Amino acid sequence: MKRILVTGGAGFIGSHLCDRLIKDGHDVICLDNYFTGSKRNIEHLLPHPYFELVRHDVIQPYFAEVDQIYNLACPASPVHYQYNPIKTTKTSVMGAINMLGLAKRIKARILQASTSEVYGDPEIHPQTEEYWGNVNPIGIRSCYDEGKRCAETLFMDYHKQNQVDIKIMRIFNTYGPNMHPNDGRVVSNFIMQALKNQDITIYGDGSQSRSFQYVDDLVEGAIRMMNSPKDFIGPVNIGNPNEFTILELAQEVIRLTQSKSKIIFEKLPMDDPMQRQPDISLAKERLNNWTPNIQLEEGLIKTITYFDNFIRDIK
Repeated sequence: MKRILVTGGAGFIGSHLCDRLIKDGHDVICLDNYFTGSKRNIEHLLPHPYFELVRHDVIQPYFAEVDQIYNLACPASPVHYQYNPIKTTKTSVMGAINMLGLAKRIKARILQASTSEVYGDPEIHPQTEEYWGNVNPIGIRSCYDEGKRCAETLFMDYHKQNQVDIKIMRIFNTYGPNMHPNDGRVVSNFIMQALKNQDITIYGDGSQSRSFQYVDDLVEGAIRMMNSPKDFIGPVNIGNPNEFTILELAQEVIRLTQSKSKIIFEKLPMDDPMQRQPDISLAKERLNNWTPNIQLEEGLIKTITYFDNFIRDIK
């Protein structure tokens, strides 16, 4: 049994990670300020003797004795991270400093949940970990993109200067149950619109592509990365390399929900990347042949069921 701290633990990904860590027999501290996370996501864990929920913002220092830290705290959807961009940057940068400081003091291993957004609107395809990215430092997405890039810098410098035991993973588009219904991400948007038979809104002409990863595959990759040999610190891409256009995703959601929704097109937002696909060769090589197991149709069915039940519960 390890004692493990998960920042952002009541969020979409964090709640699934807490679930898995508890099932694996660990003692888990879940830290969240509920800006995008929700107690609903982890309420079933509250009676568990080895689960502890703490309301806390990582912008402020936190002290605990733990063996591992998963640093997931940060709003990850454009709607939420653009709502208060200064706060978003603070969460990425000051949150990283505070968690790295904690890891340094107590000699814990710490994993940074970085993002494919560090690649920006990529000029190479698919994206490998060696690619430095094509990011606008002053755009509407910069608070998130540059905040995560700076966090990676901090992790590397704490490792080089203070020998902190670090891991860095870059998460590609992830979906599944516990997503916020109004988070503005394409999968949740399309499913909610389809279940309500509303028009499905595509920004741009729908030819832009994404690679969609089901959350269980991400959690497995994160745990393998955390427990990988000390000499492998990353960064490593964790994503599903199967690529789909946004239009194909919309058509698949309509088919699976048997919706009467029509597809409409709106103007593409500034700095929205046209392509996003991970090269996962490094993850396969260094993380015990990790590869995604759940493909788009199966994952969408699980996610549609979750949102359908969510809509019924709030009526």
